[in-house]
This record gives sequence, structure tokens and C-alpha cells, in this order.
Amino acid sequence: MSTLTTQYVKKEIFRIVSEVARERGVRAFAIGGYVRDCFLGRVCNDIDIVVEGSGIEFARAVGEKTGSYVSYFKNFGTAMLHFEGDEIEFVGARKESYRRESRKPIVEDGTLQDDQLRRDFTINAMAFSLQEDSFGELVDPFGGIRDLAAGIIRTPLDPDTTYSDDPLRMLRAVRFASKLSTADHTFTIVPESMESMRRMAGRLEILSRERVAEELNKMLLCARPSMAFYLMDEAGLLPYILPQLCALKGVETIDGRGHKDIFAHTLAVLDNVAAVSDNLWLRWAALLHDVGKAQVKRYEPGQGWTFHGHDLVGSKMVPKIFASLKLPLDDKLNYVKKLVWLHMRPIALVDDVVTDSAVRRLLFDAGDDIDDLMTLAGADITSRNPVKVARIRANFELVKRKLVEVEEKDAIRNFKNPINGDYVMDLFGIGPCNTIGQLKEYVKEAILDGRIGNNFEEADALMREKAAEMGLTPCK
Repeated sequence: MSTLTTQYVKKEIFRIVSEVARERGVRAFAIGGYVRDCFLGRVCNDIDIVVEGSGIEFARAVGEKTGSYVSYFKNFGTAMLHFEGDEIEFVGARKESYRRESRKPIVEDGTLQDDQLRRDFTINAMAFSLQEDSFGELVDPFGGIRDLAAGIIRTPLDPDTTYSDDPLRMLRAVRFASKLSTADHTFTIVPESMESMRRMAGRLEILSRERVAEELNKMLLCARPSMAFYLMDEAGLLPYILPQLCALKGVETIDGRGHKDIFAHTLAVLDNVAAVSDNLWLRWAALLHDVGKAQVKRYEPGQGWTFHGHDLVGSKMVPKIFASLKLPLDDKLNYVKKLVWLHMRPIALVDDVVTDSAVRRLLFDAGDDIDDLMTLAGADITSRNPVKVARIRANFELVKRKLVEVEEKDAIRNFKNPINGDYVMDLFGIGPCNTIGQLKEYVKEAILDGRIGNNFEEADALMREKAAEMGLTPCK
């Protein structure tokens, strides 16, 4: 762990802030994430400045010296400007009190000490002095530097008070433990905090779902997101956040035959995806890919455990989950829903004869999302049997090559039927009717089956043959 040196306050913005503080006769400090990340050796371009006075008026003075445009957020008492690649936010030091039925605080002006007391964790309460006579000194009343070295997430106050005042801090504890952990420096939440979360978990119900979803998204974007979900489960938070995942926990055994722990498998798949892609919505698809299994799980004597149709059931659950968390109900929802629905298809090809027809249909259904689908399907290959995994992965590579070959030959991705309704109506002199849809579907199926090529000439000839069978005669 590094020790404090003036290198952390060498940025020009800190000199300017110090100068403004001297001119205005107030005290100013860099606080929070920037200070924490300096000691962790992480790059941070978001700087929070706390001022013992008006943050907005102070920001205005800094803006005049830097020539920067200042954005004001009067409802929150904050202001923000950009300078030399950094985003600097200013706020007046404050103290807060809470009503039990709400997470919105009663805010009063305060000192740096008051402001540090209201911070969520000791590692986020450290500050660098920007006063001329103590420039760069660390102000650390709660031992945040010690907790950073030990990899500890701990609240400055009694955790019951901290989490009851603002229950979002329970999710933030989980997120910071996951975000800050590395292969050689793991962060843990202290036992008294975990016990407090179990007592306070019900307080999550007063939070807006948008704030919950924001924290979930940040957890999913961690390098190893599974850690966050294991911690939420251990702390008793998960039933209030994603109860559908809780239903996947555990192993049931009948007649000596058990199934894998679907919860653990899900998180393994999530980490596999996170290792190769930073696509947030692909990570959501990984998290929810087996969410339907709890509803369809059956034990069949002589066969064992089955999960027939879990892909379709899971895809139908996705909109309700997104709606409950106030996640986007647009193309992002449709993307996740599609991948959950299709996630078994590439693996089914691995276990079967890889025909051109099956590959065409997969390309047709997946469209431009085929590459992400294959990433998800590849991540879903998990087993304790290394021989089985090696065999499946070898076959999976064959499927990937087949996808490339068929796509190059038949151009099925984002398929557009060579025959359109206007052409059929004009050719046969008919108006809108079911017959048009039947002819187009017949052509589409013939192309996907490989009976004809994906071109207008062959499609037109086949359509005319079928139309003749249906009693239609071209009028031109």
C-alpha cells in the first residue's frame, strides 16, 4: 500500500481550488473515490471537492479562474465542471438526518467532520486537505487507509445506523467489495456489517427501483460479477432484489440422482461471459439464461431431472423482471429476451448432426445477435468433467465454423424474403389476404431448408408453382 505523498495533489485543479479557498476564507478538500483510488493505484477522473460553505458559489469562482463552463444542480446543492480531462464536482459540507420511512435525508450545513460522518464507508471518507498550510495532508478520522490495506469494507458509524438511514448503502457495500477486489487483494465486508445487512434487508423496499437497478448494473460490470451476487445472497439481500435467482439455489436428490446447483452454474456462466465481453446486456442475458429452470424442473423416473422448455419460460420471465427493476423496456429488453430464448440452440447443434438447414434457422432467428449468442452459449459449457468439456468445446468450434460457411454462402443473417406482398398482389391481381402470407412462408421455409437458394429467381419460380396448386393464375 502506498503512503501519502504530494504526488496525489499535483493536478492543476487542486492548486486552483486551494487558491480560491484562501481568497474566500473557507476550507476545501478532495474527498471520496478519488482519494481512495489514489492509494489503490487506480486511474480516477472523477474528483469530488467538499467545501465548508456554498459548493455552488465556490464552483462559480473556480469556473471563472479556469474558464470552464459550470453546471449547477441547485436541488442537490452541487455544481460540476470539466478541466483537463477531469470531471470535478463541488458540494458544501453537510450533515444529514433521516426519517425511518424515507431514504431522503434532512440536510444542514456542516463541517468536514460532519461530512465524513455521513459517508458510507471508511475507505470513501478519506480526504486530502487543499488548504495552503496543510496542502495534500490526509484527513482520515476513521482509519480508511488501514482498511484499504486490509481489504475491508466498514462503515464509519454503527452499521445499523448507516444502513437504516440509507439502505442503498448495503448494495454499495456489495458493489465496492466486488469492484475493488483483485486476484491478489480481495475486499471483504466486515462481519458486523454482514449481520447488520441481514437485520436491515427489509429496508431495501423503501428504495426506488431505478436506484437498485443502477447498483445492479454496476455490479454486473465488475471484473468478477459473481462475487456481488454471492455476497447479496449471504447478506440476505437477494430475495428483495432478484427473488427469481434465489429459486435456483440448492440441489435436490431423488433416487440417488441430483442435479447441478443452478444458482452456482448461473454465476459461473456470468463470470465466463464477463471474462470476454463488457457488454452489460449480454451479462444480463447470462444472469437470466437459466432463470426459467425453477418453474419447469421435473424428476422423471429412469431419466432423471429435466428442465424442458426452460429457455422459452425464461424468456417470458425477462420482461417482468425488467419491468420490476425499471430497466429499459426497449431493444435492450428484446435483446436479452432473445438470447435467453435461443441460448440452448447452439449447444443443441453440438449434440446433433450439424445440418445446413439447422444453421440457417439459427442465423435467421438470431440475426445480428448471433455472435453474442455464440459467446453466451460458449460460456454455458460448464462441467466438472474435463473430458466432457473438451469434447463439447471441440464440437462447438465445428458449429462456429459451420455458421461462417453457411452465412457466406446463403446470407441468411437478417433474412429478407425475396418475395414481398406487393409483388404477389400485383402478379395475381389480388388484394390483401391470408394467401399472400402462406406463399411467403412457403418460400421462406424452402430457403431455410436449403431446397432453393436465397435469391429472387428461385424464390419466384417456387412461389408460382405453389400458387398454381392453390388455384392462382398470373394476370400479367
